[in-house]
Formats: sequence, structure tokens, C-alpha cells
Amino acid sequence: MGRVLMKGTEAIAEAAIQAGCKYFFGYPITPQNEIPEYMSAHLPEIGGVYVQAESEVASVNMILGGGATGYRVMTSSSSPGISLMSEGISYIAGCQIPAVIVNVMRAGPGLGGILPGQADYYQATKGGGNGDYNIIVLAPSTLQECVDLTQLRSRPEVQDPRHGCCRRVHGPDDGGG
Repeated sequence: MGRVLMKGTEAIAEAAIQAGCKYFFGYPITPQNEIPEYMSAHLPEIGGVYVQAESEVASVNMILGGGATGYRVMTSSSSPGISLMSEGISYIAGCQIPAVIVNVMRAGPGLGGILPGQADYYQATKGGGNGDYNIIVLAPSTLQECVDLTQLRSRPEVQDPRHGCCRRVHGPDDGGG
């Protein structure tokens, strides 16, 4: 395949589809809106399902349910949306339910201030919600790594509990560029 010109968020969505993701549950929040938009347009073409939830809390609980039934599921959000998902993420991690959660981080702190902060980094690496769980965090530094790591996040051996590594895979991505 030749080169394809896409926005970074669209490339993440396409990489997930190519890796076999067929179920996306999400809620719009900038700067990740292109991911659910892309998924809503392309998942039906491959027999997949896109559901726009009424909130971030609802979308993470849909991920919990879909992953618990064995489907390869994905959601995406941004800083404050990930905070709202924390309790559901705790349940997903505690039950070792496979799920891919993409955090397209804002340039500033979680509330979108203008100064740089480490809130998203700590949220991803230290865990949120009730804590007491470990997570796999894949942090890309280039657009190509976003694509490669999204495909890795969605691989069956990462998603399948029979392989002993069923984990919530959290992918912080930069929404600034």
C-alpha cells in the first residue's frame, strides 16, 4: 500500500479497524472528535457497531459490558473525559476485561489551561479511580507510533484472556498536533 494522508486521530481509528476492532462506544470531546466520527462512518462498512453514548460514564460502561462478553472494544476521550471514566476503568482493570482506551490529551492540564501540566501523564501511569491495579500504557511520540501502537493495543494476544495478558490498554496521544 502506498502512502496515505490522514489526520492523526483518523489514523488511530483506521489502525484499530485494521487490527480487528469492530465495536466502538464513545462520547464527543475535543480534541479526539475525529476518532468517533471516523468510526461511525467506517465500522458499519465492515459489520461493526458504533454507539454514541450519552456521556463518558455510559461509554466506559458499554466498554465494560462489550469486553466482558468477549468483543474487541474501544473508546476514546480526552483529559476530563478520562477522569469521568475513572470508576468504570477501575472495574475494567479489576476484572481484567480487555479494552482499548485512547486518551487524546490536551496541550495543557486536564481542564484545558494554557500552561503545560503532567495531569494526563500521572492519570495514565499512576492509575485513576479506585486504584490498586496495574495497566499497560503505550505512549507514542510520532504519528507512525500512534498507528503502530493502536494496532498493538488491539492484537488478539493483548485482548484475549486465554493468553494470560488480558489488560486495559491505555494510549495517551497528543491532541496538539
